[in-house]
Amino acid sequence: MDMQGQRVLHVTQAQAWDALNDPSILKSCIPGCDKFELTEANVYNVGVAIKIGPVSAKFTGKVTLSDIQVPNSYSLNFEAQGGVAGFGKGESKVSLHPHAEGCELQYTVHSTVGGKLAQLGQRLIDGAAKSLAEDFFKRFDEALQAKYPAAEGAAPVAAVAEQPAASSGGVPSWVWLALVVGAGAVWAMVR
Repeated sequence: MDMQGQRVLHVTQAQAWDALNDPSILKSCIPGCDKFELTEANVYNVGVAIKIGPVSAKFTGKVTLSDIQVPNSYSLNFEAQGGVAGFGKGESKVSLHPHAEGCELQYTVHSTVGGKLAQLGQRLIDGAAKSLAEDFFKRFDEALQAKYPAAEGAAPVAAVAEQPAASSGGVPSWVWLALVVGAGAVWAMVR
């Protein structure tokens, strides 16, 4: 699965970077996230529980960060296991850029799934991943607004675009986006 997108965030680039590196904000933005632990420099163990209809699955994974360019960009590789449901793995790239309304976050993700997950159709997988990513961004937007209240009359955080595309790396909290997209692919496969 390949996905890319961009979002305008109505905060400064430094504020967005800080929020993307705040484990409590990120953990609260990912549905079902129950674990985010640093195990060694730039390596995290993560856990997400997902329930789809009558099926529940717990995914555990590892995210490795690299090419960190504070406060501009970050790359990561991720892998997740869901027991009998299968596995997901991939890479992502996230970057922040100045924007007239605050900053713009751009990302690309490339992931693959295997096991029973791979038996589901690609459209189901892509749809579930996009839905989970949108849920993450909605929660992230709300967390940014709560942490950095906008001046009166300021426009709310807005989504710019999200569309299929190619792969790459991301920003330190994009460990979470990669996890959401990877979990979304796994989630769709479990369905």
